[in-house]
Amino acid sequence: MSKRTAFRNSSKTAFRARTAAMVVVGLGASVGLGSGVALAADTTASVAGQFPAFASVTALGDALNAQAATQLKVAEKEKQAAEKAKQDAEQAKRDAAKRAEDIRKQAEASRKRADGWVAPVAGYQIGQPFGKAGSMWAHKHSGQDLVVGTGTSVMAVHGGTVVKAGPNGGGDGPAYGNAIVIKHSDNTYSQYAHLSQVKVSVGQTVTTGQQIGLSGSTGNSSGPHLHFEIRTTPNYGTAVEPVGFLKAHGETL
Repeated sequence: MSKRTAFRNSSKTAFRARTAAMVVVGLGASVGLGSGVALAADTTASVAGQFPAFASVTALGDALNAQAATQLKVAEKEKQAAEKAKQDAEQAKRDAAKRAEDIRKQAEASRKRADGWVAPVAGYQIGQPFGKAGSMWAHKHSGQDLVVGTGTSVMAVHGGTVVKAGPNGGGDGPAYGNAIVIKHSDNTYSQYAHLSQVKVSVGQTVTTGQQIGLSGSTGNSSGPHLHFEIRTTPNYGTAVEPVGFLKAHGETL
Protein backbone atom coordinates (compact mmCIF):
# COMPACT_ATOMS: atom_id res chain seq x y z
CA MET A 1 0.00 0.00 0.00
CA SER A 2 1.28 3.39 -0.92
CA LYS A 3 1.54 6.24 1.52
CA ARG A 4 -1.22 8.13 -0.38
CA THR A 5 -3.57 5.19 -0.05
CA ALA A 6 -2.87 4.82 3.63
CA PHE A 7 -3.51 8.53 4.17
CA ARG A 8 -6.88 8.33 2.42
CA ASN A 9 -8.02 5.40 4.48
CA SER A 10 -6.89 7.09 7.62
CA SER A 11 -8.88 10.27 6.75
CA LYS A 12 -12.07 8.31 6.01
CA THR A 13 -11.83 6.49 9.30
CA ALA A 14 -11.43 9.77 11.22
CA PHE A 15 -14.40 11.33 9.38
CA ARG A 16 -16.59 8.39 10.19
CA ALA A 17 -15.55 8.56 13.84
CA ARG A 18 -16.37 12.27 14.02
CA THR A 19 -19.74 11.74 12.35
CA ALA A 20 -20.66 8.95 14.72
CA ALA A 21 -19.67 11.13 17.67
CA MET A 22 -21.83 14.00 16.41
CA VAL A 23 -24.76 11.64 15.96
CA VAL A 24 -24.31 10.37 19.49
CA VAL A 25 -24.06 13.90 20.85
CA GLY A 26 -27.14 14.99 18.89
CA LEU A 27 -29.14 12.06 20.12
CA GLY A 28 -28.07 12.82 23.66
CA ALA A 29 -29.09 16.44 23.31
CA SER A 30 -32.45 15.48 21.88
CA VAL A 31 -33.07 13.01 24.61
CA GLY A 32 -32.05 15.57 27.23
CA LEU A 33 -34.25 18.33 25.74
CA GLY A 34 -37.25 16.04 25.45
CA SER A 35 -36.89 14.95 29.01
CA GLY A 36 -36.69 18.59 30.18
CA VAL A 37 -39.86 19.61 28.31
CA ALA A 38 -41.72 16.59 29.58
CA LEU A 39 -40.59 17.27 33.11
CA ALA A 40 -41.64 20.94 32.90
CA ALA A 41 -45.05 20.04 31.47
CA ASP A 42 -45.59 17.33 34.00
CA THR A 43 -44.44 19.29 37.07
CA THR A 44 -47.52 21.54 37.40
CA ALA A 45 -49.94 18.67 36.81
CA SER A 46 -48.27 16.31 39.24
CA VAL A 47 -46.91 18.66 41.93
CA ALA A 48 -49.98 18.33 44.09
CA GLY A 49 -49.74 14.55 43.91
CA GLN A 50 -46.01 14.59 44.56
CA PHE A 51 -46.32 17.15 47.41
CA PRO A 52 -49.50 16.68 49.57
CA ALA A 53 -48.64 19.74 51.69
CA PHE A 54 -49.01 21.96 48.62
CA ALA A 55 -52.43 20.45 47.91
CA SER A 56 -53.51 21.20 51.47
CA VAL A 57 -52.46 24.85 51.19
CA THR A 58 -54.41 25.21 47.93
CA ALA A 59 -57.55 23.71 49.47
CA LEU A 60 -57.20 25.97 52.50
CA GLY A 61 -56.94 29.03 50.28
CA ASP A 62 -60.12 28.05 48.44
CA ALA A 63 -61.93 27.51 51.74
CA LEU A 64 -60.80 30.90 53.05
CA ASN A 65 -61.96 32.62 49.87
CA ALA A 66 -65.37 30.94 50.15
CA GLN A 67 -65.62 31.89 53.82
CA ALA A 68 -64.71 35.49 53.06
CA ALA A 69 -67.37 35.66 50.36
CA THR A 70 -69.97 34.28 52.78
CA GLN A 71 -68.95 36.77 55.45
CA LEU A 72 -69.28 39.62 52.96
CA LYS A 73 -72.80 38.50 52.10
CA VAL A 74 -73.72 38.24 55.79
CA ALA A 75 -72.24 41.67 56.48
CA GLU A 76 -74.23 43.16 53.59
CA LYS A 77 -77.46 41.60 54.88
CA GLU A 78 -76.74 42.88 58.39
CA LYS A 79 -76.08 46.35 56.96
CA GLN A 80 -79.38 46.26 55.07
CA ALA A 81 -81.21 45.03 58.19
CA ALA A 82 -79.66 47.81 60.28
CA GLU A 83 -80.65 50.40 57.69
CA LYS A 84 -84.23 49.09 57.62
CA ALA A 85 -84.38 49.09 61.42
CA LYS A 86 -83.21 52.71 61.39
CA GLN A 87 -85.85 53.64 58.83
CA ASP A 88 -88.54 51.80 60.82
CA ALA A 89 -87.48 53.61 63.99
CA GLU A 90 -87.62 56.97 62.24
CA GLN A 91 -91.06 56.16 60.82
CA ALA A 92 -92.27 55.06 64.26
CA LYS A 93 -90.98 58.35 65.66
CA ARG A 94 -92.84 60.30 62.99
CA ASP A 95 -96.02 58.27 63.61
CA ALA A 96 -95.76 58.87 67.37
CA ALA A 97 -95.28 62.60 66.77
CA LYS A 98 -98.31 62.68 64.48
CA ARG A 99 -100.44 60.82 67.05
CA ALA A 100 -99.32 63.23 69.74
CA GLU A 101 -100.18 66.18 67.49
CA ASP A 102 -103.60 64.69 66.70
CA ILE A 103 -104.28 64.21 70.41
CA ARG A 104 -103.18 67.78 71.08
CA LYS A 105 -105.49 69.09 68.35
CA GLN A 106 -108.40 67.02 69.65
CA ALA A 107 -107.80 68.30 73.16
CA GLU A 108 -107.60 71.85 71.85
CA ALA A 109 -110.82 71.37 69.89
CA SER A 110 -112.51 69.95 73.00
CA ARG A 111 -111.27 72.89 75.03
CA LYS A 112 -112.56 75.35 72.44
CA ARG A 113 -115.91 73.60 72.36
CA ALA A 114 -116.05 73.70 76.15
CA ASP A 115 -115.01 77.36 76.25
CA GLY A 116 -117.05 78.36 73.19
CA TRP A 117 -120.71 78.91 72.56
CA VAL A 118 -122.95 77.24 69.97
CA ALA A 119 -126.39 77.82 68.45
CA PRO A 120 -129.20 76.15 70.43
CA VAL A 121 -130.68 74.42 67.36
CA ALA A 122 -129.57 73.51 63.85
CA GLY A 123 -131.40 74.10 60.57
CA TYR A 124 -133.46 76.96 61.91
CA GLN A 125 -135.00 80.06 60.37
CA ILE A 126 -134.96 83.39 62.16
CA GLY A 127 -138.36 84.19 63.69
CA GLN A 128 -139.58 86.99 65.92
CA PRO A 129 -136.65 89.15 67.10
CA PHE A 130 -135.80 90.38 70.59
CA GLY A 131 -137.56 93.59 71.67
CA LYS A 132 -140.42 93.42 69.19
CA ALA A 133 -143.72 94.78 70.47
CA GLY A 134 -146.97 92.90 69.86
CA SER A 135 -150.18 91.56 71.28
CA MET A 136 -148.64 88.17 71.99
CA TRP A 137 -146.40 89.55 74.75
CA ALA A 138 -147.27 91.43 77.90
CA HIS A 139 -144.29 93.62 77.16
CA LYS A 140 -141.83 93.48 74.29
CA HIS A 141 -140.54 90.15 73.03
CA SER A 142 -137.93 88.94 75.55
CA GLY A 143 -135.98 86.58 73.32
CA GLN A 144 -135.12 85.44 69.80
CA ASP A 145 -137.42 82.92 68.11
CA LEU A 146 -135.74 80.22 65.99
CA VAL A 147 -138.26 78.43 63.78
CA VAL A 148 -137.78 74.63 63.63
CA GLY A 149 -140.08 71.63 63.45
CA THR A 150 -141.39 69.88 66.54
CA GLY A 151 -138.91 67.34 67.91
CA THR A 152 -135.75 69.18 66.80
CA SER A 153 -132.84 68.64 69.19
CA VAL A 154 -132.28 71.62 71.51
CA MET A 155 -128.69 72.04 72.77
CA ALA A 156 -127.08 73.92 75.63
CA VAL A 157 -125.36 76.94 74.10
CA HIS A 158 -122.62 76.69 76.73
CA GLY A 159 -121.67 74.45 79.62
CA GLY A 160 -123.29 75.10 82.98
CA THR A 161 -125.78 73.95 85.60
CA VAL A 162 -129.53 73.55 85.12
CA VAL A 163 -131.38 75.87 87.53
CA LYS A 164 -134.91 75.56 86.08
CA ALA A 165 -136.55 72.75 84.11
CA GLY A 166 -140.14 71.64 83.52
CA PRO A 167 -143.63 72.88 82.73
CA ASN A 168 -144.99 76.35 83.56
CA GLY A 169 -141.81 77.82 82.11
CA GLY A 170 -139.81 76.06 84.80
CA GLY A 171 -141.36 78.54 87.19
CA ASP A 172 -141.44 81.61 84.91
CA GLY A 173 -145.10 81.20 83.99
CA PRO A 174 -147.35 79.22 81.61
CA ALA A 175 -146.63 81.45 78.61
CA TYR A 176 -143.28 79.71 78.20
CA GLY A 177 -144.71 76.18 78.24
CA ASN A 178 -142.01 73.60 78.97
CA ALA A 179 -138.78 75.49 79.58
CA ILE A 180 -135.19 75.18 80.82
CA VAL A 181 -132.80 77.75 82.34
CA ILE A 182 -129.03 77.08 82.58
CA LYS A 183 -126.53 79.08 84.65
CA HIS A 184 -123.10 79.60 83.04
CA SER A 185 -119.70 80.26 84.58
CA ASP A 186 -119.77 83.98 83.66
CA ASN A 187 -122.98 84.39 85.71
CA THR A 188 -125.16 84.67 82.66
CA TYR A 189 -128.18 82.43 82.03
CA SER A 190 -129.65 80.90 78.90
CA GLN A 191 -133.35 80.03 78.59
CA TYR A 192 -135.10 77.61 76.18
CA ALA A 193 -138.92 77.66 75.94
CA HIS A 194 -141.96 76.07 74.21
CA LEU A 195 -140.27 72.63 74.35
CA SER A 196 -142.13 69.43 73.55
CA GLN A 197 -139.79 67.50 75.88
CA VAL A 198 -137.40 68.38 78.71
CA LYS A 199 -134.44 65.97 78.99
CA VAL A 200 -132.53 67.45 81.95
CA SER A 201 -133.31 68.14 85.60
CA VAL A 202 -132.50 70.89 88.08
CA GLY A 203 -128.96 70.62 89.46
CA GLN A 204 -127.65 68.67 86.47
CA THR A 205 -124.37 69.78 84.89
CA VAL A 206 -124.42 70.04 81.10
CA THR A 207 -121.72 70.61 78.50
CA THR A 208 -121.58 72.84 75.45
CA GLY A 209 -123.72 71.36 72.67
CA GLN A 210 -125.35 68.71 74.88
CA GLN A 211 -128.95 67.88 74.08
CA ILE A 212 -131.24 69.20 76.80
CA GLY A 213 -134.67 68.88 75.17
CA LEU A 214 -136.78 68.81 72.01
CA SER A 215 -138.45 71.76 70.35
CA GLY A 216 -142.22 72.12 70.29
CA SER A 217 -145.11 74.58 70.58
CA THR A 218 -146.17 74.44 74.24
CA GLY A 219 -147.36 77.54 76.11
CA ASN A 220 -148.18 80.80 74.36
CA SER A 221 -146.97 79.80 70.89
CA SER A 222 -148.18 80.39 67.34
CA GLY A 223 -146.38 77.29 66.01
CA PRO A 224 -143.34 75.03 66.51
CA HIS A 225 -140.24 77.03 67.34
CA LEU A 226 -137.64 77.61 70.04
CA HIS A 227 -137.86 80.75 72.16
CA PHE A 228 -134.28 81.53 73.24
CA GLU A 229 -133.16 84.08 75.84
CA ILE A 230 -129.95 85.28 77.47
CA ARG A 231 -130.53 86.64 80.99
CA THR A 232 -128.50 88.31 83.70
CA THR A 233 -130.47 86.38 86.37
CA PRO A 234 -132.43 83.12 86.23
CA ASN A 235 -135.74 85.00 86.25
CA TYR A 236 -138.05 86.56 83.70
CA GLY A 237 -137.51 90.27 83.05
CA THR A 238 -133.68 90.26 82.95
CA ALA A 239 -133.18 89.25 79.31
CA VAL A 240 -130.60 90.92 77.06
CA GLU A 241 -130.41 90.88 73.25
CA PRO A 242 -129.26 87.29 72.53
CA VAL A 243 -128.04 87.59 68.92
CA GLY A 244 -125.44 90.23 69.75
CA PHE A 245 -124.47 88.34 72.90
CA LEU A 246 -123.74 85.10 70.99
CA LYS A 247 -121.92 87.02 68.24
CA ALA A 248 -119.62 88.52 70.87
CA HIS A 249 -118.90 84.95 72.01
CA GLY A 250 -118.08 83.67 68.52
CA GLU A 251 -121.46 82.26 67.42
CA THR A 252 -123.65 83.92 64.82
CA LEU A 253 -127.39 83.31 64.64
